[in-house]
Amino acid sequence: MVRHPQKITLFFALMALLWTPSAMAEEKMVESLMKLRADVEMLYSRIDENKDAFKSQIKSYALQISDTEAQINRQETTLKLTTQELEKQKDKLDETASKTKDISPMIFSAIDKLKAEIQAGVPFKIEERIASLDQIKYDLENKTITQEKALALTWASYDDALRLTKEVGLFKQEIEVDGKSTLANIAKVGSVMLFFATTDDRVGYATKDGDGYRYKVESEEERKAQIVALFDALQKQIRTGYFSLPNGLLLQGGN
Repeated sequence: MVRHPQKITLFFALMALLWTPSAMAEEKMVESLMKLRADVEMLYSRIDENKDAFKSQIKSYALQISDTEAQINRQETTLKLTTQELEKQKDKLDETASKTKDISPMIFSAIDKLKAEIQAGVPFKIEERIASLDQIKYDLENKTITQEKALALTWASYDDALRLTKEVGLFKQEIEVDGKSTLANIAKVGSVMLFFATTDDRVGYATKDGDGYRYKVESEEERKAQIVALFDALQKQIRTGYFSLPNGLLLQGGN
């Protein structure tokens, strides 16, 4: 095969003349326009998708608003019915109260008698128990509770006082020892004896002192050991058995 180098060279020279900078610019412009067109189509597609999502979201919000309004209407109806029923019951209560004999004086008398019993008995949470009775009296006087409710609460207080006369157990309460108030562990033996143990290892018992009580610190080692043994037994849930204890009978005012 015979090659013609001169012809090949001439061919490439002609091609170079035809591939002018103007042609190259036109090709780049076409590529750029095609890319722009693709970008525009993609943006239109996204806009359509966003429109659909927005319409769906608006529809969802509309349904939520409708549901919320329906719930509000139901609640308003329920509130209206409840208010009407409350008014009916109040009218019935007022009517019943007007026909019921006033038993407030009897309740006040019962409260005063129980307060006197509590103050004369075991010095166990006296302030709390008295405050509870005073609250019943206050509520009845201000008509925040009915006579029936006050009577039930007063009866429960009597029942609680009766229970305390039989109860043996450990408690905590503020007591005054040597003129200073302190939080102590209390061992209550029914309504006849009350022993104490302070955080600084003092032990003793409550004893009658005139119209009130005083807390006597025990100094004799054998008696101290007896009181400590009682606390240990009660902590172990041992509430029955034979115990040797100092003479802490409240009614006798043992020393």
